[in-house]
Amino acid sequence: MVQQTSKKDSSLVRLNKHLASSGIASRRKVDEMIISGRIKINGKVVRELGTKVDPRKDKVEVDGKAARRGVRLVYILLNKPKDSVTTVRDEKGRRSVIDVVNVRERVYPVGRLDRNTTGVLLLTNDGELANRLMHPSHEVIKVYKATLERAIQERELGRLKKGVVLDGSLSVPDDVYVLPESAGKELGIAVHEGKHHLIRRMFESLNIRVVQLDRYSYAGLTHRGIQRGAWRNLTSKEIDKLRELVDLSIPG
Repeated sequence: MVQQTSKKDSSLVRLNKHLASSGIASRRKVDEMIISGRIKINGKVVRELGTKVDPRKDKVEVDGKAARRGVRLVYILLNKPKDSVTTVRDEKGRRSVIDVVNVRERVYPVGRLDRNTTGVLLLTNDGELANRLMHPSHEVIKVYKATLERAIQERELGRLKKGVVLDGSLSVPDDVYVLPESAGKELGIAVHEGKHHLIRRMFESLNIRVVQLDRYSYAGLTHRGIQRGAWRNLTSKEIDKLRELVDLSIPG
């Protein structure tokens, strides 16, 4: 392991970047691990921030466990188009979101959106992060724009704000509001629950049909600037924020 090298040595990367890209933790948390002596390189504890490693040659251990090598973790934010299913494969031969992103790595959608629901969908091969984002204990917020068949009445909006009973339990939105200049036909609604067809069923309980549903935000990430059916890779800052949101450190 070489720490002091010339700038021309492109094989070396910062230890925090290497471990973050391997799915261990955010860069900030990796730095904390370095300072506390939890990381070894080739059998020796390192405590110096800015340490560099050669991922091809150096053996990196975190809490005595070898860090994964050669794993390129991918984090994609897709503005999901209509008429695409949120599965890896579809037995009916319908277009899936995997067909839309068409990347070399084998990625999986984080949670599900209905076939005709559009908007923000994350796809990744970081299984630990995906599982934590989907776990109910982390209460990840999703924000939707719901276009209704008819205008919602004030009393109905009041009922919705108090919660409706679905599957024998009360489902209460984290926030719900009528969008300006929509004549009561377009609402923003934020939820953290993951019940099947949750938003559509909440309005159906009021005898209102949702004619269009778009997920505008997931865990603070929006599809602003991304055309329908297009996608981009998450930035390192966005990945770190997701990890911190679900208290992700060492997988397993």
